[in-house]
Amino acid sequence: MDIKKLIAAVALLTASFSAGAVTPVKLALTTWIGYSPFYVAEGMDMYKKHGLKVTLQTFADPAMLPSAVAGKAVDGALMTYDQVIGAAAQGQVFKVVMPIDYSNGGDAVLADMSIKTIADLKGKKVAYAPLSPSDFLISYALKINGMSDKNISPVNMTPEAIPSALASKAVPAGVTYEPNVSQILSMDGGKRFHVIYSSKEAPGLIADVLVFDEAYIKKNGKEVAALIQAYLDGLAYLKSHPKESSEIIGKAIGVSGKEVLEQLQGVYNIPLVEMAQPFKPGKDTKSYFVSGEVINQILLKSGQIKKPVAISSTLDDQFVKALSK
Repeated sequence: MDIKKLIAAVALLTASFSAGAVTPVKLALTTWIGYSPFYVAEGMDMYKKHGLKVTLQTFADPAMLPSAVAGKAVDGALMTYDQVIGAAAQGQVFKVVMPIDYSNGGDAVLADMSIKTIADLKGKKVAYAPLSPSDFLISYALKINGMSDKNISPVNMTPEAIPSALASKAVPAGVTYEPNVSQILSMDGGKRFHVIYSSKEAPGLIADVLVFDEAYIKKNGKEVAALIQAYLDGLAYLKSHPKESSEIIGKAIGVSGKEVLEQLQGVYNIPLVEMAQPFKPGKDTKSYFVSGEVINQILLKSGQIKKPVAISSTLDDQFVKALSK
């Protein structure tokens, strides 16, 4: 797609809203603090400015997102990069068109106070959702500690169910993400549970991305670009009006504005000036080529994929390049 033509098309799409034309776009996502700019854009009616009517469809189980996109139940999704690799291994042609964020402490392995380190999980029940960011985080944490899931007793559980499972002592440890992490840490005045490993120790390893399938991108390039612009508007408003934005986000994810501001500390939303970097080969896990190879190796070892996925086949940086110019 020609860059100049793409930018012109987006300008035309935005201008067309004044004439009443809007294009519907349905996005699948899970409840996650890193998606805050999308919630702000929705709450401030920013999508209309770009000629879009965006529906954010929340799924309780992250594992359902790839199938929702593949089955055309939604147009695109906000998902983690490891899910993109998993889908590619199954022959689904998903493309990352924009980096959204990377978890910077917002995903965590939590345990009761008797468990001090990842090594202490040996032989213990650990609850988490298979084929999810939580699965990836615990797999990586175990790997760098010379362990694997064979050294623990995995318990299949959705991220949202983990706080109650820990509270009831059904399991001594679990892996989940915000707002569940904060909920767990606040139990009994913060004296029952603590974080023994988090995504802050490997920035970029758990990365959230905006994904569409290849066919949708070819047919709806101007809508994809317009959506990215709306996201950037939401991010700009979040940065300039944090308190007002926190109230909007809180209503979307079911927590207070104060809790939103606390949870935002555990995630890094990538600004436009940095969006091109994850698409390039690099030296740390902030590059999809680096984190993607780590993901490939873990998924191969666990048997979730049969052969490594070519990282470049999952990326489409044309929109980021166009908007950056």
